[in-house]
Amino acid sequence: MSRIRVAVIGAGPAGLCAARHLAADSAHFEFQVFEQAGEVGGTWCYTEFTETDEYGVPIHSSMYRNLKTNIPKEIMPFPDFPFHETETSFVHHTEVLKYLKGYAEHRDLYKHIRLRTVVNKVTPVPVDGGRTSWSVSIQDLETKKREELEFDAVMVCNGHYCAPYIPEIEGIDEFRGSIQHSKAYRSPEAFRNLRVVVLGAASSGADIGMELSEVAGEVYISHNLPEPLLYLPSNVKQVPGIKSASREGFTFHDDSTAEADALIYCTGYRFEFPFLTPECKVRTEGRRVMPLYKHLIHTELPSICFVGLPFKVLPFPLFHFQIQYFMRTLDGSIKLPSKEEMDEEADRDFQKRLALDMPPSCAHEMGSLQWDYFAELADCIGLKRLPPVVRMVYDFVADRRKEDLVHYKTESYTVLDHGHFENKHVSP
Repeated sequence: MSRIRVAVIGAGPAGLCAARHLAADSAHFEFQVFEQAGEVGGTWCYTEFTETDEYGVPIHSSMYRNLKTNIPKEIMPFPDFPFHETETSFVHHTEVLKYLKGYAEHRDLYKHIRLRTVVNKVTPVPVDGGRTSWSVSIQDLETKKREELEFDAVMVCNGHYCAPYIPEIEGIDEFRGSIQHSKAYRSPEAFRNLRVVVLGAASSGADIGMELSEVAGEVYISHNLPEPLLYLPSNVKQVPGIKSASREGFTFHDDSTAEADALIYCTGYRFEFPFLTPECKVRTEGRRVMPLYKHLIHTELPSICFVGLPFKVLPFPLFHFQIQYFMRTLDGSIKLPSKEEMDEEADRDFQKRLALDMPPSCAHEMGSLQWDYFAELADCIGLKRLPPVVRMVYDFVADRRKEDLVHYKTESYTVLDHGHFENKHVSP
């Protein structure tokens, strides 16, 4: 039996994870990884560029200079490759890139990866027996050579921190201050002594707000979270979401106002797949990608998958389970339900979220739902589940973040066994 040919789009953490598991099963799979940047690592590759690189390709990374992880490295890694020793639990982004490159080197993955290679077009091609093959058009950015290759399956691992989501704000064109999305944020120096409104208080909004407080005159964190952020610096004020903008500043939903010199959108990202042709029949409605079974597999064209769409999740373990599940559907170890049954399950999952008062934009949000999702995928393919201590640390850190946003990253964690950990408080 001939091996299954797989195209992997992207060599960030998800693409590297795909390469690791495909390479480990060379009896069934052959593959190539296509990465448009000059190195592996995806969004963890820091660059001062914010728009396009030297080849005119859009910058993928949203990494800023001082970013540290908001998950301790003890629960962050792939389950089969522990993180290297570091002095702190919440590590600088350079340590994560070091980890990913070590993962690629340890598994000898570089020989499978084509760097500086952009995927321009992915098109399904019907073949005999009702199967689908995939035409993948690529271009080498250095030689400008174009190729059209054929594969049996496609793993889309292009990440989702690349296409900024910019909400509409009444009157924003009148605002005379500076405006940017967090994707273009690199360091706080440009905001010294300024009055800055940060729109959004999820991970990037909270982190950037805290970083700005060290140099800015005033920082307004504008959000609609049900609970306030606690123990903020004296020059940081929480305000509701933005109602409208004017020349001098902003009016918030409680009708309070603030004059401002700058606005930073920390409003997240859109899912974007510019290389997919209309024949791929992929739809996005806001932050929902359809039609997907288990947030992963195209229900009508099940030989293409989209790795890593779920958010508010441990990403590296997510990739570990998703990729191996998809591989087992390709080699026939797992028989997928009918298209109708998969669509029905996807709709039940969406309706469950709506019943939990989650808006449609949270179609792929996990949070506390991730543990059952991981367990389900693991059980389907006979993998070990994550040990209970992973969730224990994750939940503990989430509580500490709510309690003390300013200092929670100064604490360190030690996993003692599958059910116990230690938390070391460090005096600020």
